[in-house]
Amino acid sequence: MFKFAAFFSAALCVSTGASAQTYPTKPITLVVPFAAGGTVNLMGRLIAQRMGEVLGQPVIVDNRAGAGGTIGAGYVAKAPADGYTLLLGSMGQAVQPLLYKKLPFDGTKAFINVATFAAVPNVLAVSREAPAKSVAELVSYAKANPGKLNMGSAGIGSINHLLGAIFMDRAHVAFTHIPYKGASSATTDLQAGQIQVVFANLPNVLPYAKAGSVRILGIAADKRSSVLPNVPTFAETGVNDVVVRSWYSVMVPTGTPQDVVKKLQDTVVAIAKEKSFAAHLADQGAYPFPGSSAEATELVENEVKRWTDVIRSANIQMD
Repeated sequence: MFKFAAFFSAALCVSTGASAQTYPTKPITLVVPFAAGGTVNLMGRLIAQRMGEVLGQPVIVDNRAGAGGTIGAGYVAKAPADGYTLLLGSMGQAVQPLLYKKLPFDGTKAFINVATFAAVPNVLAVSREAPAKSVAELVSYAKANPGKLNMGSAGIGSINHLLGAIFMDRAHVAFTHIPYKGASSATTDLQAGQIQVVFANLPNVLPYAKAGSVRILGIAADKRSSVLPNVPTFAETGVNDVVVRSWYSVMVPTGTPQDVVKKLQDTVVAIAKEKSFAAHLADQGAYPFPGSSAEATELVENEVKRWTDVIRSANIQMD
């Protein structure tokens, strides 16, 4: 078992690099380990723009997609630990060591989780052609027709896939999983009726639901979303213990000077508490989720505990 107690919090080592008194003195790069078009990219661009304004230096988004986010993460893990190369973190960093037999970096020690800043609910969306207009109807049809409904996701081991695995277990149904290279591709095929079911971050499907091209049947939260007040939680529909939010954070390579980590943490948390930033998040169906480095580290540890059993039970494994 991995020693996750030190996950992302391994020694905030003080080095002879940058100092918070002068940092930053040049542009910063924020690596988003997924392609443009998805929620991770959207959250990365929102925080990057505001960080650049607060810190007085541009924060440039660099999309390095591929291999379930491990290519971008690996790039940051090997970057100089000086505060000028950041990683847009998400639950993906928590589950990568559980999913992959081999990683090009030590998934349990490579990063310091600086701070969380936003979260989004996850929802169940179906195509217009799907034979269900409610979760109950979907479950009933799926039980009568096991494997007939195709469930798209952003890829094997993605939050969409894992949430789908939990839902299928709790609802006692079976969908046929169709992994895509990104959430936007899965959503495109959902609109076209090529697949019938998607578990997705709300921002990915909200515009299409508003346009009437897909239907959102349920939300994986403990309460309804103010953006979708008429959409019930899964618990309200009889499918219990399916509460999964997607969160976003800023990470740095382990070894980054402690004073730089502290400055980044304070900056990100302060931004997450701004009313104007909250308004920008709300426009996308997201909400502020400010958390210190210690709180972010505890969050990851809890995610690891939760998803270990899910991944094992669903036999999800990557090479």
